[in-house]
Amino acid sequence: MAKILILYYSRTGNTEEMIEYVEKGIKKEGVDVEIKKVQDVSPEVMLDYDGIIIGSPTYYGTMAAEVKQLIDESVKFHGDLAGKPGGAFTSAANLGGGNETTIIDILKAMLIHGMVIQGDPKGDHYGPVAIGRPDERAKGECTRFGENMAKLVKRLKQGTA
Repeated sequence: MAKILILYYSRTGNTEEMIEYVEKGIKKEGVDVEIKKVQDVSPEVMLDYDGIIIGSPTYYGTMAAEVKQLIDESVKFHGDLAGKPGGAFTSAANLGGGNETTIIDILKAMLIHGMVIQGDPKGDHYGPVAIGRPDERAKGECTRFGENMAKLVKRLKQGTA
């Protein structure tokens, strides 16, 4: 069965709360999901999953240092993640607080690893964003994001992309 790893860092709990809805979308599609804090894992854990999602708060327009450290350490597995679907989500204090740049920074690292990224033409194009604590809009975006990631993982795992 396909399985997705959600890696995250959350200081205030807002990013962590978003996971509940991402997970709900993944499970709705019948895909297994595991959730781990970035500070509790080493980068090789990513090799064991069919898809990887990273959640981070937005700090100064980019990801938290804890997330960046994991990504920096993942260089020793350069190329080993190629072909796996990846995605990202974030929470930020302000609407213009750098949330899109945070997600894009994570996605750029995934692309350098050769991972497959899927956008969303309907809502948060790069990945779900919450301003502060997730509201109903953000929760819906997270759920749809989880569903879309799970569908992509299943298609690629089955070889029907």
